[in-house]
Amino acid sequence: MGMQLGYTMMTEQAGPKDLVSHVVGAEEAGFDFAVCSDHYFPWLDEMGHAPNAWVTLGAAAHATSRIDLMTYVTCPILRYRPAVVAQQAATLQLLADGRFTLGLGAGENLNEHVIGEGWPPVAVRHEMFAEAVHVIRELLSTDGYTTFHGDYYSVDGGRIWDRPEGGVPIGIAVSGERSVQLAGERADVLIATEPRAELVEGFDAAGGAGKPRVAQMPICHDADRDAAVKRAHELFRWFGLGWKVNADLPGTAGFAAASQFVREEDVAESIPCGDDVDAVIEGARAYADAGFTHLALVQIGGDQQRPYLEWAQQRLLPAWREAFGS
Repeated sequence: MGMQLGYTMMTEQAGPKDLVSHVVGAEEAGFDFAVCSDHYFPWLDEMGHAPNAWVTLGAAAHATSRIDLMTYVTCPILRYRPAVVAQQAATLQLLADGRFTLGLGAGENLNEHVIGEGWPPVAVRHEMFAEAVHVIRELLSTDGYTTFHGDYYSVDGGRIWDRPEGGVPIGIAVSGERSVQLAGERADVLIATEPRAELVEGFDAAGGAGKPRVAQMPICHDADRDAAVKRAHELFRWFGLGWKVNADLPGTAGFAAASQFVREEDVAESIPCGDDVDAVIEGARAYADAGFTHLALVQIGGDQQRPYLEWAQQRLLPAWREAFGS
C-alpha cells in the first residue's frame, strides 16, 4: 500500500463554515483523509482565526461521507481534561460513522495558557500526557464505570454512555525518544511533523510495527510563485522555529518576534511554493522514504483553498497516485 494523501483543516487560517466547506471540497477532489488543528490562538496575528475544532469537526462529519477525519492534535492535559476528551472523541466517532481518529499531543503554551494554570516544564508535561492517555483509553474501552486517582488527574465514576462499538483509534504525536516509546506502547497511530526515519523506527521497535504513521507538510500553491512565497512568509515564517520553541512561546507576539529575521528566501527553501507538482512530490518523498504511510498537506492561505483543491484534483492527485500508489 502506498502513502495516502491528506488535507489539513487549519483552524488558524479559516473560519468554521469555510473549514467545513473546504473539507467537503477535499473529499470531492479525492483526498484520502483530513486532519484538523485544535487551537485557541493562531500562530501569528496575520492568520486571523481559531474556531473550536470539535464543533467544526462535528459539522464536517455530518457534511462528508467518505473522508477520514483526525484531530492534529488535541492536547488533553490542561485546556481539556482527559475525561472530557474521551467523551468528545466517542461522540465524534458516532457522528463520523467510524471515520475518526483521536490525535493527541502534549500541546503548546500558545493554546494552553488561556486557562491561567501556568505551563509546566517539559518533563512534567510528558508525565501528565501519559496519564491523560491512560484515562482516555480506559474510558473509551469499557462499558462500565471508571474511577481513577493518579498523580495529575482523577475520574470519579466516569462512563461514556454513547460509546462507538469499534472504539476510537488513538494517535500520539512524537518528537523525541520518550514520546516515541509512549506511542509505540499505547498508540494506534504515529503522528509527526518531520520526515525523520528514527521516529518511525523507534515507534516500530516499541510495539508500533504495522500501524499507520501520519505526518504533515506545508505547501503554498499559487499560479504566481512570487505571490506564493510572499504569502508563505507572511503566514508560516514561524514554522521553522522547531517544536522546542513552538511548544513554549506563550502568544502570537512571541512568534512574531522569534521569526522577525526569517527571510522570504528562507521560507521558499523549506516550503514548496507555486504550482510545481514535482516540487511537492519531491518534498513528500522524504516522508515516504522515512516510512510514513499518510501525509497531510497544508495549503497556506485560508482564502486560497478552492484554487488549491482544483489544482490538486487535476494535477497533484494523479501525480501522487503514480508516485506513491495508495
